[in-house]
Amino acid sequence: MRVELQPPCGVALEAARGRNLGSVLIIVLWIAFGLVSLALYFADSMNFEMHAADNRAAGMSAEQAIEGAARYVNLLLNTQIAYGSNGFILDPTTYQNAAVPVGDAHFWLIGRDTNPPVGPGRLAFGLVDEASKLSLNQASSNQLIWLPRLLPTAAQAILDWRSTNGGATASYYSMLQPPYLCKGAPFETVAELRLVFGVNMDVMVGEDVNLNGVLDPGENDDNGNRMLDPGLLEYVTVYSREPNSSGAARVNISSLGSSSVGPLRSLLSTNFGTARANQILANLGLGGVAGGGGATGGGGTTSGRSGQGNGGRSSGTGGGAGGASMTVTFRSPLAFYVRSKMTALEFGQIFTNLAVTTNTFIDGRVNVNTASATVLACLLNGDLAAAQQLVSYRLANANVLTSIAWVADALGQGYSADLQALEAGDYITTQSYQFSADIAAVGPFGRGYRRVKFIFDTSSGTSQIIYRQDLSHLGWALGQDVRDQWVLRKGITS
Repeated sequence: MRVELQPPCGVALEAARGRNLGSVLIIVLWIAFGLVSLALYFADSMNFEMHAADNRAAGMSAEQAIEGAARYVNLLLNTQIAYGSNGFILDPTTYQNAAVPVGDAHFWLIGRDTNPPVGPGRLAFGLVDEASKLSLNQASSNQLIWLPRLLPTAAQAILDWRSTNGGATASYYSMLQPPYLCKGAPFETVAELRLVFGVNMDVMVGEDVNLNGVLDPGENDDNGNRMLDPGLLEYVTVYSREPNSSGAARVNISSLGSSSVGPLRSLLSTNFGTARANQILANLGLGGVAGGGGATGGGGTTSGRSGQGNGGRSSGTGGGAGGASMTVTFRSPLAFYVRSKMTALEFGQIFTNLAVTTNTFIDGRVNVNTASATVLACLLNGDLAAAQQLVSYRLANANVLTSIAWVADALGQGYSADLQALEAGDYITTQSYQFSADIAAVGPFGRGYRRVKFIFDTSSGTSQIIYRQDLSHLGWALGQDVRDQWVLRKGITS
């Protein structure tokens, strides 16, 4: 007979209770683990939200800095107008253009150095002269074809796009999906190029993807020359124009004869005296006009562009002896200067009083004081050597750039054909009335990067913003040095 010994009832209950307590502890630990996990998850989410909110606040600070920068540029230009210097280029050293504080934010004016680079480009800061570029609405096909990356068919397509008469490429757009019409009107923005036949993003931006004028580490150096090779957007504009007055109507020199030489004679006499005025008129072939003393002069007729322009060359035709029927025509102030044999100093005194059109505005002239060699070559039938000569001359003679007279001295006898090409039309100037301000800004601790491009126009006598484009999506455009100083270092110290 087998007898089983049972533990006392109290001991059994204690053992059961111990097992239950162990199970509860495990459950509590799992619950605590879950709660801690949820707390950490939400804390991390809040941390992300805090950083996002901080970035949004920094972005708003940067946006306000950009608004402040736009007001600052507007003030600079209006102050220049108030002092009677409208049309002149602001010296970048006379105004703030880099790391300018606005509260806790800072802004930069991304500029351009149109002089020849000596190595991998360094970022320039300041306003950009729109007249340093070639006008899409005024340039001829002979000028457009010298732009980098632009094929002749694309150059013709640009002419067709702005022409009211259509052209060979006008029917191309109706075959696209979705189709659209050839505009048949002037370009309103350079971004319209994207719609033109033969112009793609590679042609428009080249190697400069973020459009800051330098080759950044993240950009593809296609030819491996460690130099930036930009696209069309670097060299073209649609905004350049000058008012055809300087407080009073300019003297029209496009056709001078007995009935029209009076204003010119008065202008010359006022500035140089009667004797010198008669000398200049005689050089122009107008010595015998309107009682000038019967001098004999050759009537110089300069042929140039009309309509959309063909970039023709100048040709002089001899005139007869002085008389009331004599007429001399000029297609450009430069041709007038060369023929007049005035000194550069004399011409500088009257340059802004001369015009070859009666239109309210003179459209599309290129500022030879600020244009790059690439743009100048477009005006010189692609002669890059002559363009480099102009750039080198203006660098070495910064004190003689008050008028276009220096161009004749710079080209001299060695580039006579190029000088004739510039005389053939009203292509060049030394004044500018439109400026782009490419403004980039960061907020506190280098966060919240924003970038907006503005176009300012002063041709109406007051500074106005006529174009605005957000470029923040193009990414960082302030270069590695600024990034190291204002983003990485500020981020570490914050």
